[in-house]
Amino acid sequence: MIEDKKVLSRRNFTKLSAAALASVPFIGLPNELFNSSKKVIEDIQVNVFSKHLQFLDYNEMSAAAAEIGFNGLDLTVRPKGHVLPERVADDLPKAVEAMKKYGLNPQMLTTNVWGLADNTEMKVLSTASSTGFSHYRTGWLTYPEEISIEESQAKYAGEAINLSEVNKKLGLIGCYQNHAGNHVGAPIWDLPPILSKSDTDYLGCQYDIRHAVVEGGNSWQLDLRRIESFIKSIVIKDFKWGYKDRKWQPINTPLGEGMVDFSSYFSLLKKYNIDVPISLHLEYDLGGAEHGASEITIDKKKSLQA
Repeated sequence: MIEDKKVLSRRNFTKLSAAALASVPFIGLPNELFNSSKKVIEDIQVNVFSKHLQFLDYNEMSAAAAEIGFNGLDLTVRPKGHVLPERVADDLPKAVEAMKKYGLNPQMLTTNVWGLADNTEMKVLSTASSTGFSHYRTGWLTYPEEISIEESQAKYAGEAINLSEVNKKLGLIGCYQNHAGNHVGAPIWDLPPILSKSDTDYLGCQYDIRHAVVEGGNSWQLDLRRIESFIKSIVIKDFKWGYKDRKWQPINTPLGEGMVDFSSYFSLLKKYNIDVPISLHLEYDLGGAEHGASEITIDKKKSLQA
């Protein structure tokens, strides 16, 4: 996926970032100024998580992402997202129109879809398909206390089969994210029993290296080996352990400033021939943008600099 010589050093990345930043117009200037899509790194296709741009409308969001150099947006279509699920038929085409205007590819979505329990979830998937998206993140699952973990896994495996069948009909690929904490998939090894009975061409894992290292510590490489055949998309972000609010916890950081060994990680992606859509997350302090705030407490330019 990534040649060793193409892995950016922090110095080179800073230079490229500075060059891209210099081209970012002020938010609020006429949209005609946002008229190009500067591809900083031609061989890596990266989508920025739109959660961090929810203080911008569709047009401003797309213009900013394109000017910085992203190839697309990992667009939030979920409660409190850029597109609300109940308005997906009306608003998702508008978001896609804005993205295409600035040369961004509609590829990735983040949703809360899993069990297809209501018509809204089906509408999200059908609209995503009709507007050209190929990959979406599913909703998260938990293990209820009242039944065993094995019973929960059997239930979720059945739902995974149904979801993969719907995905196949619509030409979509669903991706379940491994998320640290008491979530299904946090230990990584519990995902294959759930996913393996479904059509894995249309349902797999969105592998998040940050959460994998939080949960796996030094065994994350073994976890990656176990899940690699199920990976359909990946998330890039970083963290370090810190003492905050009177307890030890993961503290999110900019890429390269935390504990994730990206050199080893990218080498393993290459070894396993994993070439899938990438979503960049920025979960550290950005005045609320890291949490998807519609109003942020720092200058918009500083958030875009990140």
